Amino acid sequence: MTGTNGGVAASAGVAATAGVAAAAEPTFRDVTPAQWRTLAAAMLGWMFDSMDFLLYVMAIGRLQQYFGFSAATAGLLATVTLLTAAAGGLTFGIIADKIGRVRTLSLTILVYSVCSIGSATSQTVLQLAVWRALLGFGMGGEWAAGAVLVAETWPPALRNKATSLMQSTWAIGAILAAGLAGLVFDVLPLGENAWRWLFALGALPGFLAWWVRRKIEEPEVWKKNRDAGLLAGNPYRVLFGKELRKRTLLACSLSSLLLFAYWGLFTWLPNILASPVEQGGAGMSIVKSAAFIIPMQIGAFIGYLSFGPLADRFGRRQTFAAFTVTAAIIVPVYLQLMTSPVALMLMGPVLGFVGHGYWSMLGPLLSELFPTSVRASGQGLGYNSGRVLGAAAPYVMGVLAGIPGVGLIAALGLTSAFYLGAAALVFALPDSSKAPLTG
Repeated sequence: MTGTNGGVAASAGVAATAGVAAAAEPTFRDVTPAQWRTLAAAMLGWMFDSMDFLLYVMAIGRLQQYFGFSAATAGLLATVTLLTAAAGGLTFGIIADKIGRVRTLSLTILVYSVCSIGSATSQTVLQLAVWRALLGFGMGGEWAAGAVLVAETWPPALRNKATSLMQSTWAIGAILAAGLAGLVFDVLPLGENAWRWLFALGALPGFLAWWVRRKIEEPEVWKKNRDAGLLAGNPYRVLFGKELRKRTLLACSLSSLLLFAYWGLFTWLPNILASPVEQGGAGMSIVKSAAFIIPMQIGAFIGYLSFGPLADRFGRRQTFAAFTVTAAIIVPVYLQLMTSPVALMLMGPVLGFVGHGYWSMLGPLLSELFPTSVRASGQGLGYNSGRVLGAAAPYVMGVLAGIPGVGLIAALGLTSAFYLGAAALVFALPDSSKAPLTG
């Protein structure tokens, strides 16, 4: 009888301990207003980052008509923007470690906003290239500052979900870009200069920079490092030192594979939908192609939001591999459906889901790989070194499209190989989900 009572007492003790542990796990109800403001700032910064970049993607066809340049030149302009985005991510990552995540975030938002309206004033292709290059510089830095800000501010147990929320706003920005393009090009009577009005609308996020600077506080972990004089002098000496060199190189390689696949495919997709059928496209107007892109971006939005909970349930690397392998399978299937609008509409959200959701992993993963003193620098390097290879993708696809017997659809099908490579490589990186960001 005594043994039974002891067993019951022990069981009760275990249950009580489990209950305490469960109660200690934070939920969204435990998030402070300051943490919500921080997440909102990063979400809005990333949303407008997406919108301002993708306004060019939506305007490619009109710009080709206005300036008379080829598909290869159109791809090259996107490549220039992505290359300077890589430079911006590297530069502003270091700046964020030196002056703070909040100051850097507000500065980068201001840069890409001003450069969008600058793009609207372009009189030559060279002027357009310069403005888009400068816009890319700010665009690249925004993610490096915003992703680290969220990772360092939010509770570790909610890091995957918070980053999923932040990443999801890229899809909202894409929907905004598609909607604005449809309005400006096919609804309002703005003529051949309609693209100028489209780029001018990209200046609106500048007001967000003012709000971020006034209302968002720096993460405590960064302030403690600053006050203790622990901020690194040359962050690359640390990142490529003996302890961090391997994970730094692996992070750069993973980003390179992902960004080549992503930008190679999604830079050209709106143009394919709007291209004539005899050129291998779907023969849609901008408005009609936007009607197909928006459901795809809704699928992307759901994919971004779903990744965090799925990663918490099944493991982050396993979930990432499932997304990227499925994307590798679906991409060539979708590209063969150009003559079937119904099939395109049905498959679009699926492609959006698997072709975007995996990005929700990269922010927390990169934040966990590096110590506080070089975290933004490491995150900027890991992500934006990948932009160097990814930047080449639009141009490579444009060149391949011009080769007789190849065409743009066949060229874009090559992105599947890069998705598969990323799925394999992710298992070489450590997974520190829910671990506190200290040091």
